[in-house]
Amino acid sequence: MDHRNENSAAGAPQAPVPLHELARIAGADVASSADNGWAGVAISSVGLNAREVAPGGLFAALPGTRVHGAQFAAESPARAILTDREGLDIVEAAGDRRPVLVVDDVRAVLGEVSAHVYGHPSRRMTLIGVTGTSGKTTTTYLLERGLIAAGAQVGLIGTTGTRIRGRDVPTSLTTPEAPTLQALFARMAAEGVTHVVMEVSSHALSLGRVDGTSFDAAGFTNLSQDHLDFHPTMDDYFQAKAAFFDPSSPVAASASVVCVDDEWGERMAELASHPLRVGTHGQEGLDCSARLTAVRDNGAQDIELRIDGQTHEFTLPLPGAFNVANAALATALARVVGADMPQFVRGLENAAVPGRMERIDAGQDFVAVVDYAHKPAAIAAVLETLREQVDGRIGIAVGAGGDRDTTKRAVMGQQAATRADLVIVTDDNPRTEDPAAIRAAVLRGAREAGSGAEIRECGPRAEAIDQLVAWALPGDAIVVVGKGHEVGQIVGDTTHHFDDREEMRRALADNGYGENDAHGTHQPDGLHGPQELADGKDFFAHDPT
Repeated sequence: MDHRNENSAAGAPQAPVPLHELARIAGADVASSADNGWAGVAISSVGLNAREVAPGGLFAALPGTRVHGAQFAAESPARAILTDREGLDIVEAAGDRRPVLVVDDVRAVLGEVSAHVYGHPSRRMTLIGVTGTSGKTTTTYLLERGLIAAGAQVGLIGTTGTRIRGRDVPTSLTTPEAPTLQALFARMAAEGVTHVVMEVSSHALSLGRVDGTSFDAAGFTNLSQDHLDFHPTMDDYFQAKAAFFDPSSPVAASASVVCVDDEWGERMAELASHPLRVGTHGQEGLDCSARLTAVRDNGAQDIELRIDGQTHEFTLPLPGAFNVANAALATALARVVGADMPQFVRGLENAAVPGRMERIDAGQDFVAVVDYAHKPAAIAAVLETLREQVDGRIGIAVGAGGDRDTTKRAVMGQQAATRADLVIVTDDNPRTEDPAAIRAAVLRGAREAGSGAEIRECGPRAEAIDQLVAWALPGDAIVVVGKGHEVGQIVGDTTHHFDDREEMRRALADNGYGENDAHGTHQPDGLHGPQELADGKDFFAHDPT
């Protein structure tokens, strides 16, 4: 396996880069009212937060929906500024005498500029990116666990945060902004990381966050409705992700691995150059095929996987057919970067994913789960997985986020009502929208399903969880979806502390379960083992995103 930085000077500080060199890379004009404006200026970091940019850094002032970032330039100790013509006017009007790099589109050059400032750290490691609607988080966690078993030192970047060689490093976006991402790569390289696995969102591809990054392999999971607030159509959504696979794209990876279990995967495979085709439906022409051979009582799945003419048999501790596909995609991605296949698949047997199908156990005689599902297909997958695990009824608390894709709300309600016996429509992150209007859209879809499910409305999320717990009888299963690992609820412009897992524990305690541990901590994030269900079955993590 290619350990690129083992013999490199990855830990050495990157020398500051002359400003004129960055101007050349960005194709920028340089404006300055200072004497000898930018002669001798060198840049050692890049940042988007004016106050957090170091004195020797470059402040990237982006246009915003409400205010231009250049309005905050005076608050920054940065040595120079990167902005557009509008930003230059703001800076000059304020009498700022620092050199300014002026470009037409800051985002279009920010990735390359940031990568250059930090010494192109992605080139010093093996980098694997995973995109798609569902399964990104699980696939990256499977890759992390398998690569560690194969001897790699792994960094992970994604929805649940960042880990460097097993240590958590908090980040706020699935794919961080370009300056943060490149600085993170540099830190990983300096700390001995040999392989990075990361989720690559459509936003990141569209907004240039991964520009300047050298990917050794790109993986595609699937495509279903999501983010249509950002992408006007499903085809636009597809095209955003296609930039990761189209050989003519500047961000295309060196190798492509595509799951062709849906029509979007077939399209992506046709677009990519010599992709490895992964499938679980026995399609013709697969480079990597996987099939389920048995489901164990604890929910784990015995899988037979064939790649490079070799067959590997292993037990995956994650339920659901979708996770067979995720495991196959992860294995094929590991193969194209040279991992030892037998060691890699053995590592998959110890995989788990935080914040996905996380069981809350307070000694109750029914299953209580918190999950991150926040789109129609993910909700359907969660409920179908629960239906396979229990013989009783299923109840769900579901809501939709505000200031996001409005077209999926009714569909979320419809999917929930089609598969559950009780649907409680509640608030998720309403943000700046009217919570009642969001609930009304979800309720409409639930009622139009005509499934016979009991449908309730309860705006306060904590109260909805109370109702869900009070409803449950022995042998039932209840699930709260939408937030998973998140520990905040966004109302207006304010984020309030709210953790579905904590609220579930509290509600269980209020109903007489686990009173001595009502406010105990939930199972910590990270790689952990199976949790035993009340009915004797095990339940494992699942990723709907």
